[in-house]
Amino acid sequence: MHLEVDCAVIEAARQRPPLDILTATLRDSSAPTGSKGLQSRWQEGASSPRQDTPWKFETLKSWPAPSSADLRGPDEEMLEELVFCLPLAVALLGPDLRAQATKGVKCGGVLSAPSGNFSSPNFPGLYPYNTECSWLIVVAEGSSVLLTFHAFDLEYHDTCGFDFLEIYNGASGDQGNLLGRFCGRVPPPPFTSSWHVMSVVFHSDKHVASRGFSAGYQKDVCGGVLTGLSGVLVSPEYPNNYPNNAECHWVIRAAGPATVKLVFVDFQMEGSEQCTYDYVAVLGGPGPTQGHHYCGSARPPTLVSLGHELQVVFKSDFNIGGRGFKAYYFSGECQEEYTAVQGNFSSPQYPSPYPNNLRCHWTIRLPPGYRVKVFFLDLELEEPSSLTRTCDFDHLAAFDGASEEAPLLGNWCGHHLPPPVTSSHNQLLIVLRTDRSTTRRGFSVAYIGVVPMNVSCSRTDFQILISAQALAPLERTKVYLGSRSCAAQEMGSNFRIQARFDTCGTESQRRNNTSVIVSVLYIDFSAGGQEDTHEYEVRCEPRRKEASVHLLSGSRWLGPYAATAEHLQEASPRDEAEALEGPVAMVAQDTSDVVFLGLCILAGVLMVVAIVVLMLL
Repeated sequence: MHLEVDCAVIEAARQRPPLDILTATLRDSSAPTGSKGLQSRWQEGASSPRQDTPWKFETLKSWPAPSSADLRGPDEEMLEELVFCLPLAVALLGPDLRAQATKGVKCGGVLSAPSGNFSSPNFPGLYPYNTECSWLIVVAEGSSVLLTFHAFDLEYHDTCGFDFLEIYNGASGDQGNLLGRFCGRVPPPPFTSSWHVMSVVFHSDKHVASRGFSAGYQKDVCGGVLTGLSGVLVSPEYPNNYPNNAECHWVIRAAGPATVKLVFVDFQMEGSEQCTYDYVAVLGGPGPTQGHHYCGSARPPTLVSLGHELQVVFKSDFNIGGRGFKAYYFSGECQEEYTAVQGNFSSPQYPSPYPNNLRCHWTIRLPPGYRVKVFFLDLELEEPSSLTRTCDFDHLAAFDGASEEAPLLGNWCGHHLPPPVTSSHNQLLIVLRTDRSTTRRGFSVAYIGVVPMNVSCSRTDFQILISAQALAPLERTKVYLGSRSCAAQEMGSNFRIQARFDTCGTESQRRNNTSVIVSVLYIDFSAGGQEDTHEYEVRCEPRRKEASVHLLSGSRWLGPYAATAEHLQEASPRDEAEALEGPVAMVAQDTSDVVFLGLCILAGVLMVVAIVVLMLL
């Protein structure tokens, strides 16, 4: 038997790198392939190296697994050679022994071809210790990357804390783009990027090596698992006509218990009554378990998953095609729908920097009759373009409705807080879009459902008119001015309060050198033992008979942020009156001036008559 000893440290001894682990492989070169061999390592046993530092022997791999009899006879020579080899290397390297296994290992790089393959160093052999490799996959702009794995074998750990592979939807430096970390022998699922860049990082520590991995990538291949916070789905070759006999399967998976939202922005496919030829099927949303099938040119509605996963299937038959489809998906903290009368939300990972390459939707949908008022508590996004001075990069937008086709209320970037915005109806959409570079802290907002009302006043009393639809299902006693004894009355489809200035807790104040009458309107939404009362200050300037309303409640729902009176200023009474939906009952008009003028005229007429009578006498 001929023993072949391969000490990895002998070549290293010549360059004297700092090593703390020495590895040697022994095998019987005269025996058939796969017969007995032994791979072992010696590890330094002290925290600081010295010439006489003890070294610990550890078996890493043997083939086949040795029994107690295997290390006797000729195999004892194998162990003796190993015991001789490693201390010899230690003596050559001296006291400055430390490990840097990546020295001389070439791996990683930029992969820019339309398709290709890559693998861990030495694959299918054992990968080296202390190695980190990074591959950046870049395909044509507007395309996506499909990543699949042919083989996978890394050291296993519960949290993949030792040897691991990380996959990023974009650049590897941004943790917000991380799609997953993997180890062990179960290969990762196929991944599809949401844009034309994907990164893969391989890391090994200084213990236990395995075979590693082999992977391949392709551009513009439809289907795959999508786990990012947001992204885009398009049919093959979109916006050109899709090919015949194509079939694509996407799985959009949100983290944790969150849901997935799918919004189609373009749709044109072959139409048929039952969508049996070309179609898009969406599974995991509301409706039949087999999912919804869509075809033709009508855009599917916005779909939200019932659980944390949504499946999308595209299929075309052997003839007749179309432009296909384009859809955006939003998942996790990148898409939420709020129906409570008040609330708050923020950008993903706030106050830490938000991820790159995001498109996030937050929809506020309140009962009919409400208006949505949004207050910006914090804003720090990428600054506007230095050339155009507009928000060309990361920006936040508000739309007066439930989609991006609704009128734009505002578009912001940088760090200056915008003023509050109010919807004209009961829905409002906030959209955050980020590009591929430069992230900031993000934003935090609060919102409240504003009740539109018509407030007017005379010289002696307040008149308040509120649509009952906006307050359904509240009873009239939950709406009162000053005290519960001044509750609203029902008049048709509206709640009405008419109160004299000397009742209902009104008081006279002087503001800006003007005498005004002030009271507080309470709308009590409390339910289930939880107090929730909204307060509005109603104000009248009797001399000019001008009334206004201002939202007072705010400290609770704004959390730690203080709201100023300026930020809480409501719309003008004229705007509020225009906001009322449906027919509005006529409000009693102030007749005091008319009566006074009539009396004056009558007095004047009587005086003239008296003068004429006296002259005649």
